[in-house]
Amino acid sequence: MEVQVVGISVDSPFSNQAFAEKIGVKFPLLSDFHRKVSREYGILNEETGTARRTTFVLDKDGIIRFIEQGQQAIDIKGAKNACQMLKKPT
Repeated sequence: MEVQVVGISVDSPFSNQAFAEKIGVKFPLLSDFHRKVSREYGILNEETGTARRTTFVLDKDGIIRFIEQGQQAIDIKGAKNACQMLKKPT
């Protein structure tokens, strides 16, 4: 199964680059500085301008198959388990 991991943050590209270098991120960390993606995915807190920490797993057709929010979204195990489920034949 082919997968692509990306991170998206409402921080500036420069902040994202510094953060990625600091923690050793090996995948693209994209900037949603104008909050368009966060708003469209329903995770933007309009009052604070921040996005809720969320993990989405999409299948090859772009259909969301797994969502995890909050502190659990930091733990990669949920996304890995969801990807394993997508690999299983139906």
